[in-house]
Amino acid sequence: MIETPSLVDQYCHGVLRTELGLGTFEAHLGHTEGPPAPGTTLFDTQTGFAVRRWCPPLLGLEPHCAPARYLARRRELGVQESGRRLLRGSGITTYLVDTGLPGDLTQPGELAGAGAAQAREIVRLELLAEQVADTSGSVESFLANLAESVHAAAAHAVAFTSVAGVRHGLALAPEPPGPGEVRGAAGRWLAGRGVGGELSDPVLLRHLLWSAVASGLPLQLHAGLGAPGPRIDRTDPVLLTDFVRATAGLGTDLVLLHGYPDHRQAAHLAGVFPHVHVDCGAALVRTGAGAATVLAEILELAPFGKILFSTGARGLPELHVVGARLFREALGRVLGTWVAEGSWSLADAQRVAGMLASGNAHRVYGLDQGLSCADVRAMPRDVGMIQATGPG
Repeated sequence: MIETPSLVDQYCHGVLRTELGLGTFEAHLGHTEGPPAPGTTLFDTQTGFAVRRWCPPLLGLEPHCAPARYLARRRELGVQESGRRLLRGSGITTYLVDTGLPGDLTQPGELAGAGAAQAREIVRLELLAEQVADTSGSVESFLANLAESVHAAAAHAVAFTSVAGVRHGLALAPEPPGPGEVRGAAGRWLAGRGVGGELSDPVLLRHLLWSAVASGLPLQLHAGLGAPGPRIDRTDPVLLTDFVRATAGLGTDLVLLHGYPDHRQAAHLAGVFPHVHVDCGAALVRTGAGAATVLAEILELAPFGKILFSTGARGLPELHVVGARLFREALGRVLGTWVAEGSWSLADAQRVAGMLASGNAHRVYGLDQGLSCADVRAMPRDVGMIQATGPG
């Protein structure tokens, strides 16, 4: 058996503070641009089935129970108690939280308290620029305040993240824009936006990316079909190749988030470039029972020290549970098969499992390496082991 007692969720969001009805709960099960088609339900997806398999037992119900029964139990316990049980049952000990989404979502400290875990903040570059623009009266003040805000964020955040690919596409010019180019783009954007207007100007997106690179913090880049957006047709990770080359040797690690269904391309970039890492989490949540196949494909191309676990969860604590469980299940099937075949030793499988689960994230993000005995004892008894006997 392979022990993985500590999971670092290297990219996620907070959970909703409000109670949810069936329709609202379903809306958070998938990344859709509207409600499910008439006569269908988002519970009939790989993610929905995974929720029904792994979450009911944490709330005292049988696996695979009907959605209505599950949500009734959730309401009976209340949003805080059900969230506490689910988060603590996930086996996640550290959350790295992107706080850049709108809505009534918990902040990192609240997520840590509910999950009896640690949490650190990831700062979303585009939201930071939008907030600065809302309070700046001129182009000069906007650019000065933006530089100051990036510097201040770098002092407390564990990483920056960017949705430039979703907003504009990843085929951005790789070099940093010049000062005149930035001032011109800022003037046009500020003149045409209202309060809260989204940033999608390619020059300013590049300026943000290079500001983050200059900070030295890891930079997470959304790629693949991670979320709806105007440019999901331009999110193939290979489009980042020129930017990746331009940032090589500058001391900033790049982490390619989501990736699916282009996870092999993301894994290839991680294999070629020393400063590139690949996320394996959101792809597993979307593929559910097929998660082991996707994980094996990532392991084909990316060095094992360059692969990081995440859930990509947003809104529902259930998504933290299924993200963690599907990762453990997929890891157990893939590595267990290789051990059973004699291709890998059990010792190597356990070492690699620890790297993917938490070790790589500790190294990339400079996290505290310590895990107290009390933290280990507080973990659910059934979440720390992976069978090394192959699929069964």
